[in-house]
Amino acid sequence: MSFVGRSDAERREMLATIGVPREEALWDQIPKEFRLSGPLPLPPPLAEYEITRKFHEWAGQNADASRYASFLGGGIYDHFIPAALRSIVSRSEYATAYTPYQPEVAQGTLQVIFEYQSMICELTGMEIANASMYDGATAAAEAAHFAAGATGRKLVLVSTGVHPHTRQVLRTYASAGGFDVEEIALSGGVTPAQALAARAGAEPAAVLWAQPNFEGVVEDGEAITKAAHAMKSYSIAVADPVALAVITPPGHDGADIVVGEGQPLGVPMSYGGPLVGFFAIRKADVRRLPGRLAGVTVDLEGRRGYVLTLQTREQHIRRERATSNICTNQGLMALANTVHLSLLGAQGMRDVAISCMERAHHLADRVAELTGVSLAHGPASFFREFVVRLPAPADGFVRAALERKILAGIPMSRFDRSRPNDLLVAVTEKRTKDDLDRYVDALREWTRSRVAKPTEEPACKS
Repeated sequence: MSFVGRSDAERREMLATIGVPREEALWDQIPKEFRLSGPLPLPPPLAEYEITRKFHEWAGQNADASRYASFLGGGIYDHFIPAALRSIVSRSEYATAYTPYQPEVAQGTLQVIFEYQSMICELTGMEIANASMYDGATAAAEAAHFAAGATGRKLVLVSTGVHPHTRQVLRTYASAGGFDVEEIALSGGVTPAQALAARAGAEPAAVLWAQPNFEGVVEDGEAITKAAHAMKSYSIAVADPVALAVITPPGHDGADIVVGEGQPLGVPMSYGGPLVGFFAIRKADVRRLPGRLAGVTVDLEGRRGYVLTLQTREQHIRRERATSNICTNQGLMALANTVHLSLLGAQGMRDVAISCMERAHHLADRVAELTGVSLAHGPASFFREFVVRLPAPADGFVRAALERKILAGIPMSRFDRSRPNDLLVAVTEKRTKDDLDRYVDALREWTRSRVAKPTEEPACKS
């Protein structure tokens, strides 16, 4: 071992200064059985073209969405990303300072943030949006923290229709003592407004629900929000941005806070990250908004300019007055969202959403016709995702489908062991007719050997 960039003479001087005779003596405190002697167990070095070939070979072992038909969802989706997006976000104009504290040298970045905020408001039906959050799950947790601080109450009612991972993040935040979490179970695949009303005596700070929910079903946002407001609680919606192009935005249903995950808007799946959360509120609550907010103004000569404003975070104001310790935004991912929305436009977003919805319903109708297969929530209204109930454990079908280069979905047993036969299936605009046909064929073949034949009735005697 040696210090990088140090000469032999410098190393000897350093060892003499600390009173150590040789480098190996630095590791004497480590038991011998944990020390590696001799060269590292690695193959000999390769030329650049050889290691490039090796990495391609390793990458070829992945079941990625470029070679497999992906029906995976559960919060991260295989949507089409225009080639122009990567070219635009890679331009040098966007390679600016980490944080645009100095507006005179960061007008491009600040304008992008401002446009991003405006687009999120348009999607969600809200009045103010911040410059983005780390991801959708922490955005939801920050919303719960926001509501607890605004109301002075501790309890947050959370629908089990919210993504299980988001609920776990909420519980982690809650463990710090800012608020408490109580879950409200789905009934018939939706959040029951009457169950919320039954908790009115607990005086919750907020009701947190998803639109659509984790199982793909579109919620009655107006009924949930009315139930929340009847308790003088915040209505917090965790919304899917693609779905908002065709279903009523939570803001139009009266929701007070709308958060969500922006990955479907031009961000690659990338095996689970990085992600980007959005956070939108009513103007009356703007001084409680976490993170940063970009605004537009004019200078002394009347020229338009963009600045960071109303930063209610502990980096910029007294700690005891800070509403959140979120200290940055996902700048590059928010830029991708902005470019994606700009390239598609309002009609393009509707076209994508309608395509997802139509293909998902087409696949659901076809698989429901197979013997032993049904939809977990029957003909419930859903967007691009649904739960199919199989005649045997779903992970068996997932393994079988892999052999046909199909990523069949997410077994619900991953989140609830009492549901081994349920499979969460997502269909985006990228799934072709051939993909859907292959899925149905794979499921038909797999179910044939797993559905018991009915016992024949004995012939009637005369």
